[in-house]
Amino acid sequence: MVMTRLLEKGIEAVRTLPDELQDMAGELLLRLAERAPYYQLTPQQIEDVHLGLAEAAQGDFATDEEMAETWRKFGL
Repeated sequence: MVMTRLLEKGIEAVRTLPDELQDMAGELLLRLAERAPYYQLTPQQIEDVHLGLAEAAQGDFATDEEMAETWRKFGL
């Protein structure tokens, strides 16, 4: 089976990362492949992932206070 262009771009980008991040990406891909028949992201979830990655790339992260409030909402 041939990889999609987007997957090829992603793999090329991951190759430039430090070893431990490459391992993390590899583990994620393996887990996705194992679960592929069971779960597929919705278009909205994919959009949310892209938004989160863009925010992270800009250094835009939740504050400690925002995270604490989020954990409280879930009783953690």
